[in-house]
Amino acid sequence: MSSHTVAITPENFQQILLEESKQKLVFVDFWAEQMPESVELRDKLAAKTAGFDDHLIYATVDCQAQQQIAMQFGIQSLPTAVVVKDGQPIDGIAGPQTDETIQAFLDKHLPKPQDNLLAQAKQALLDQDANQAYSAAMQAYQLDSERADIKLVLADSCLQVGKIDEAEQLLGTIKMVDQDSDYQALLAKLELANQAADSPEIQALEAQYAESPDDKAVVQQLAAQYSQVNRHEDALTVLFRQVQKDRADSESKELLLDVLKALPDGDALATKFRRKLYTLMY
Repeated sequence: MSSHTVAITPENFQQILLEESKQKLVFVDFWAEQMPESVELRDKLAAKTAGFDDHLIYATVDCQAQQQIAMQFGIQSLPTAVVVKDGQPIDGIAGPQTDETIQAFLDKHLPKPQDNLLAQAKQALLDQDANQAYSAAMQAYQLDSERADIKLVLADSCLQVGKIDEAEQLLGTIKMVDQDSDYQALLAKLELANQAADSPEIQALEAQYAESPDDKAVVQQLAAQYSQVNRHEDALTVLFRQVQKDRADSESKELLLDVLKALPDGDALATKFRRKLYTLMY
């Protein structure tokens, strides 16, 4: 059996099946050496649940040695496996199983890839790593674009990296039933982000830029202000225009590269402007 398997005994019965099942799902597999089908199911479940220790406990009951425990569960035939949550069985399978039926049983309870990515995004937000949060949340969204919890975390990540329009579009798709306190908090963040993105300082620099588009000092100040409020596309646009006009302007080029570096890995905006810059230079 796998090293992550726990054998249920009278001594650990209450701890695992009553106490720990409040924190994690407990998969309980009933088997006996004289029933080869039960041994086969035990080994397959042990292999398929490996790596999910944060989410579940995989436990086995040797029905020959622990007949009383098997009787408590009302086990009448082998192989049998039961999922326990909060001390109560919530699902199970009995009888010989194919690989397909075993996987279908597990798929109902094992975390999906998007769940892991969502957890990564939430942790990255806690760690104030906005780029990592955005990358993980976007991957989760690409796997499941209907889940409100994924949309909300992605919207939060978008606000953190300055994708205000993207955040607004996501929040606009949240159904009434999912408009909880997290949703309301993100709406408030969105309003603040919109206000910051069009501050009086930026408006004043935009007016100077309109009057003196060739003044590279104004260009760089405006781009820096844009970048500070996460208006990265606007910053890249004015800097690229400046570099396009004056290829010897190393300061503007360096600032453009700094803005690109600040974007999340794989960001479409970064790819777009790197390609434009490469075409311009070569």
